[in-house]
Amino acid sequence: MSGRRFTVQGTNNAFECTHCGADIQPLQNGSVRNHCPHCLHSLHVDIFPGDRACDCHGVMEPVAVENSGKKGWMIVHRCQKCGHTGRNRAALDDPQQPDDWDLIVELSQQPRL
Repeated sequence: MSGRRFTVQGTNNAFECTHCGADIQPLQNGSVRNHCPHCLHSLHVDIFPGDRACDCHGVMEPVAVENSGKKGWMIVHRCQKCGHTGRNRAALDDPQQPDDWDLIVELSQQPRL
Protein backbone atom coordinates (compact mmCIF):
# COMPACT_ATOMS: atom_id res chain seq x y z
CA MET A 1 0.00 0.00 0.00
CA SER A 2 2.91 2.38 -0.80
CA GLY A 3 3.49 3.61 2.75
CA ARG A 4 0.17 5.41 3.05
CA ARG A 5 -1.06 5.64 6.64
CA PHE A 6 -4.77 6.16 7.13
CA THR A 7 -5.84 6.10 10.75
CA VAL A 8 -9.20 7.81 10.81
CA GLN A 9 -10.47 5.60 13.62
CA GLY A 10 -10.14 7.55 16.85
CA THR A 11 -9.46 10.94 15.18
CA ASN A 12 -13.04 12.29 15.09
CA ASN A 13 -12.65 14.23 18.33
CA ALA A 14 -14.03 17.43 19.82
CA PHE A 15 -11.63 20.40 19.68
CA GLU A 16 -11.39 24.15 20.17
CA CYS A 17 -10.86 26.13 16.97
CA THR A 18 -7.47 27.86 17.09
CA HIS A 19 -8.78 30.62 14.78
CA CYS A 20 -12.13 31.64 16.31
CA GLY A 21 -12.16 29.77 19.64
CA ALA A 22 -15.42 27.89 19.02
CA ASP A 23 -15.97 24.54 20.73
CA ILE A 24 -16.36 21.96 17.96
CA GLN A 25 -18.06 18.58 18.36
CA PRO A 26 -17.19 15.42 16.38
CA LEU A 27 -19.11 14.78 13.16
CA GLN A 28 -22.19 12.58 13.53
CA ASN A 29 -22.14 11.07 10.01
CA GLY A 30 -19.28 8.58 10.41
CA SER A 31 -16.64 10.85 8.88
CA VAL A 32 -13.91 12.92 10.59
CA ARG A 33 -14.30 16.60 11.47
CA ASN A 34 -11.19 18.37 10.19
CA HIS A 35 -12.19 22.05 10.19
CA CYS A 36 -14.29 24.49 12.18
CA PRO A 37 -17.90 24.69 10.94
CA HIS A 38 -18.13 28.34 12.05
CA CYS A 39 -15.06 29.92 10.40
CA LEU A 40 -14.00 26.95 8.17
CA HIS A 41 -10.37 27.15 9.35
CA SER A 42 -8.36 23.99 10.02
CA LEU A 43 -4.94 22.92 11.28
CA HIS A 44 -2.16 21.41 9.17
CA VAL A 45 -1.89 18.10 11.03
CA ASP A 46 -2.22 15.45 8.29
CA ILE A 47 0.09 14.27 5.54
CA PHE A 48 -2.61 11.87 4.34
CA PRO A 49 -6.23 12.28 5.49
CA GLY A 50 -6.60 11.22 9.11
CA ASP A 51 -2.97 10.22 9.77
CA ARG A 52 -2.12 13.18 12.07
CA ALA A 53 1.50 12.74 10.95
CA CYS A 54 2.35 16.34 9.95
CA ASP A 55 4.54 18.33 12.33
CA CYS A 56 3.68 21.76 10.84
CA HIS A 57 0.50 22.47 12.86
CA GLY A 58 -0.01 25.79 11.03
CA VAL A 59 -3.44 27.35 10.66
CA MET A 60 -5.11 26.32 7.40
CA GLU A 61 -7.09 29.24 5.99
CA PRO A 62 -10.10 28.54 3.74
CA VAL A 63 -9.28 30.14 0.38
CA ALA A 64 -11.78 28.60 -2.08
CA VAL A 65 -14.42 25.94 -2.60
CA GLU A 66 -14.83 23.39 -5.37
CA ASN A 67 -17.77 21.19 -6.25
CA SER A 68 -16.84 17.58 -6.86
CA GLY A 69 -19.55 15.37 -8.33
CA LYS A 70 -18.64 12.45 -6.07
CA LYS A 71 -17.67 14.26 -2.88
CA GLY A 72 -19.84 17.39 -3.05
CA TRP A 73 -18.48 20.71 -1.83
CA MET A 74 -14.76 20.70 -1.03
CA ILE A 75 -13.13 23.49 0.98
CA VAL A 76 -9.66 24.42 -0.25
CA HIS A 77 -7.31 25.36 2.60
CA ARG A 78 -3.86 26.95 2.47
CA CYS A 79 -1.46 26.67 5.41
CA GLN A 80 -0.46 30.11 6.69
CA LYS A 81 2.81 28.67 8.03
CA CYS A 82 4.21 26.52 5.19
CA GLY A 83 1.94 27.27 2.20
CA HIS A 84 0.64 23.69 1.77
CA THR A 85 -2.73 23.52 0.00
CA GLY A 86 -5.28 20.80 0.77
CA ARG A 87 -8.95 20.01 0.27
CA ASN A 88 -11.51 18.95 2.87
CA ARG A 89 -15.09 17.84 2.30
CA ALA A 90 -17.67 20.31 3.59
CA ALA A 91 -19.87 18.97 6.39
CA LEU A 92 -23.19 20.51 5.43
CA ASP A 93 -25.32 17.60 6.61
CA ASP A 94 -24.09 17.36 10.20
CA PRO A 95 -27.19 17.63 12.44
CA GLN A 96 -25.28 19.17 15.36
CA GLN A 97 -22.83 21.65 13.78
CA PRO A 98 -23.14 21.92 9.99
CA ASP A 99 -20.64 24.06 8.10
CA ASP A 100 -21.66 27.70 7.66
CA TRP A 101 -23.35 27.74 4.23
CA ASP A 102 -23.00 31.54 3.94
CA LEU A 103 -19.21 31.25 4.29
CA ILE A 104 -19.10 28.53 1.65
CA VAL A 105 -21.12 30.72 -0.73
CA GLU A 106 -18.77 33.64 0.03
CA LEU A 107 -15.74 31.46 -0.73
CA SER A 108 -17.32 30.36 -4.01
CA GLN A 109 -17.29 34.01 -5.11
CA GLN A 110 -13.50 34.24 -4.68
CA PRO A 111 -11.26 34.10 -7.75
CA ARG A 112 -9.84 30.63 -8.46
CA LEU A 113 -6.37 29.88 -7.11
